[in-house]
Amino acid sequence: MKPEVLQEEAQKLHEIIVSNRRYLHTHPETGFDLKETVSYVKKELEDMGYEPIECGKAGLIAVAGGKKPGKVFLIRGDMDALPIKEEADVDFASDSGRMHACGHDMHTAMLLGAARLLKMHEDEIEGTIKLMFQPAEEIFEGSHDMIEAGVLKNPDVDAALMIHVMAGMPFEAGTVIVSAPGVSAPAADYFDIKVRGKGCHGSMPNAGVDPLNVAAHILIALQEINARELAMSEQAVLTIGTMNAGVAANVIPDTVNMGGSIRTFDEETRAFIKERMVEISEGIAKSFRAEAEVIFGSGCPTLVNDKDLSVCAEKYVKELLGQQKAFSVAQLNAMSGDSKSSKSAGSEDFAYVSQEVPSIMLALAAGQPDKGYCYPQHHPMVKFDESALAGGSAVYAYTALRWLEEHK
Repeated sequence: MKPEVLQEEAQKLHEIIVSNRRYLHTHPETGFDLKETVSYVKKELEDMGYEPIECGKAGLIAVAGGKKPGKVFLIRGDMDALPIKEEADVDFASDSGRMHACGHDMHTAMLLGAARLLKMHEDEIEGTIKLMFQPAEEIFEGSHDMIEAGVLKNPDVDAALMIHVMAGMPFEAGTVIVSAPGVSAPAADYFDIKVRGKGCHGSMPNAGVDPLNVAAHILIALQEINARELAMSEQAVLTIGTMNAGVAANVIPDTVNMGGSIRTFDEETRAFIKERMVEISEGIAKSFRAEAEVIFGSGCPTLVNDKDLSVCAEKYVKELLGQQKAFSVAQLNAMSGDSKSSKSAGSEDFAYVSQEVPSIMLALAAGQPDKGYCYPQHHPMVKFDESALAGGSAVYAYTALRWLEEHK
């Protein structure tokens, strides 16, 4: 496979990929409720000659190749949007109160573009390429749901790739950054803490048990986990984002509900923090004659990048894009004089895949600040540079083709 040929073919598909992206952008759906999105993607795949298979609650799988013996490489694109009212200055903005503010419409459109490229070269595929169209990434549930439904089986996946577009990056649109081996995105856990006391009149606090007082002590005590129980090398963030209780200024309520999140780069640290949160919350509540319950909700583990796959991906994207539009994290650190490993603070539920098979995450620059792409992901005014789309499709397809070629 000549990289220049695939690039040229991808560029010829630019208008189709943009059209796919804009349809998805104007029809955003969230979580697993992707009825229109899944219907659209399924029809596009069927029109290309694929036989897409439904997977889990709202996922789709398409398979390219399989005509020659070989390994199986998975490429993933997420499809869900966010419950954000769009304010971006584009003529195809969503008016539904939902928005593709994280660029998942770009990912889905690029994966559809890759599907077209792979159909053109299906006889050349040295093995099988599995396309994973995933729901519910934003709530950290879609990848796990598809794994439970068998996305990594029949045929068994040997390696996997995801791409994430990035707005507001100081690189030419279409530039790719290959993650370093190891953890590049933290584990995430969402939690609720329910504190139960005994309500009473505000003038007679002795007649009740004040859950607000208990919650305040828990809030402060939880910060001591970072300050006094973690080593310098154990990076973590514990945030209480909500605290709700009461309806009147002169009434002590029965209960307080607190909500928050944790981010950690190490599974042992993650488990330790969750254990200590329960011990601290329950212990403080008991000392004040109250009760506390810590409930952990949705979340995802750390995203781990495979060492060999990181090396391979860097080689492949440089073959495809050239030395000026493809970099490793180590190169960027050297160029900036920063010796630290680059890690994202945002979590990514592709992490579930990375815990099962060798995986790699690529970042795709899709909007320079000096060209008007000033807002970050999840902002109601974020925009993405569509000139990155065709190249992104080519990266998906070429990386999969080359890896299979070299791993017969």
